[in-house]
Amino acid sequence: MTDWSTAWIPLLLSLKVAGWATGLNLVLGTAVGLLLARRRFPGRELLDSILTLPMVLPPTVLGYYLLVVVGKRGWLGAWLNEHFGIQLIFTWQGAVVAATIVAFPLVMKSARTAFEGVEPQLENAGRVLGLGEAALFFRVTLPLAWRGVLAGVLLAFARALGEFGATLMVAGSIPGRTQTLSIAIYEAVQAGQDDEANALVLIVSITCVLVLVLASRLVGGSTRK
Repeated sequence: MTDWSTAWIPLLLSLKVAGWATGLNLVLGTAVGLLLARRRFPGRELLDSILTLPMVLPPTVLGYYLLVVVGKRGWLGAWLNEHFGIQLIFTWQGAVVAATIVAFPLVMKSARTAFEGVEPQLENAGRVLGLGEAALFFRVTLPLAWRGVLAGVLLAFARALGEFGATLMVAGSIPGRTQTLSIAIYEAVQAGQDDEANALVLIVSITCVLVLVLASRLVGGSTRK
């Protein structure tokens, strides 16, 4: 028999990690996408390629890079631990860092494409009417590009929810603390606990369907308006 109360724990942790990662990517990915869409500077496409690497790198390679950077001996990890007492390895915050980096390209690429699809004449008209750059973004650019940004954000949430490789290397698999749903499924299969694995797979499948239905309603509803 499957302990359903225990099965929900990794789901709630996965939703927590995915939620934080998606929120961070909404801000960072949208900002970088806007920068790449609106600014011309040397090395722009090279920067785009570097920031897209998490989409194509093997999860173990990405996890290794994260360990080098935020590990106890990493330049950033050692600095955070020395000055603020912050340790990211084997914590849910470390899982958030891994999920954020893995899902970042989905928001960044979608946002860039969406912003590039906005007619520059409309933005110029806003400037002529006296709008500042911040007001122009929130009143003209973002309302015209929000569907593309939303698509990237939803994809990023789904990607962060299912993140496995980099999260396992950075955060480990501590039940109730860092064991996300994907890791719990893997360990249940490895241990031959088929009932628990089936329950976890059912939970994540239902959750993904609900996310996709919500996304369809949001995008479909905005299209009909």
